[in-house]
Amino acid sequence: MTPDFVKTAPIQTLLDRASGMNAEGGDDRLKAIVRDLIEAVMVAIVKHDISESEFWQAVTFLQQGAGEFGLIVPGAGIEHFLDLYMDAKDSEVGLSGGTPRTIEGPLYVEGAPLVEGEANLSDDADDTDTLHMSGFVTGPDGEPVQNAVVHVWHANSQGWYSHFDPTREQTPFNNRRRIRLGADGRYAFHSKMPNGYSVPPGGATDRLMKAIGRHGNRPAHVHFFVEAPGYRTLTTQINFGDDPFAADDFAFGTREGLLPVPDRRDKSAFIAFDFQLQRAASKEDENFSTRARAKA
Repeated sequence: MTPDFVKTAPIQTLLDRASGMNAEGGDDRLKAIVRDLIEAVMVAIVKHDISESEFWQAVTFLQQGAGEFGLIVPGAGIEHFLDLYMDAKDSEVGLSGGTPRTIEGPLYVEGAPLVEGEANLSDDADDTDTLHMSGFVTGPDGEPVQNAVVHVWHANSQGWYSHFDPTREQTPFNNRRRIRLGADGRYAFHSKMPNGYSVPPGGATDRLMKAIGRHGNRPAHVHFFVEAPGYRTLTTQINFGDDPFAADDFAFGTREGLLPVPDRRDKSAFIAFDFQLQRAASKEDENFSTRARAKA
């Protein structure tokens, strides 16, 4: 049987009813999206001749993996796809330039301490090298961006993020800060060197990756939000260019222009990296996305 079966009248009627297309009330846009999503599942079932048992195994997997959807989405390439889609939409309207966007990931925590000057991100002792990172935030014409705030967060040397650390050994905002910049747009911070990490062993994401012959490793990296009045808020991260997984990030967070190689010497590593923002076309451009984020 071919996927054309889904286009038959009984199935199309079922789709209309299941998505509420013929029902009064509700959101028309949501109805259309739900209809397309259900239809896509039906097409996949027919195309691959998915059995009833296989289908319910998938449902069980999704139920068990509910706590890891934030990892499954980037691991499946969907979060990176959203970045590529937004890039393409920018290109259609003639927007270009600026630091590349890339995935946020699921491990941001709201309310990190707001500091000025050179920031120390690390509250906790960690027997590893010290990372020093600095640079400038500029606009599309190279102008210093005033009143910018740089949000920065990363893992510790064991690959654990504060707030999400199963050992419960980290303080709530270890390796997390918001840095308010001065008129020159310069930022600087130091912290204990982060390490790469893998998805939780035996968890839903790990099982999925192994089932399709992939690994679940991320290179060492540092996350950023950069926000400023009049500019589009940037979501990005840098991956360490000398990490063995820099070119094979399971979450597809690596992008050209975001791979600085640390200058490692004397128990320290130095990274110089500048951010360039695009101007906001509307107030909405200055806002963060409305995805749910953790609170300490």
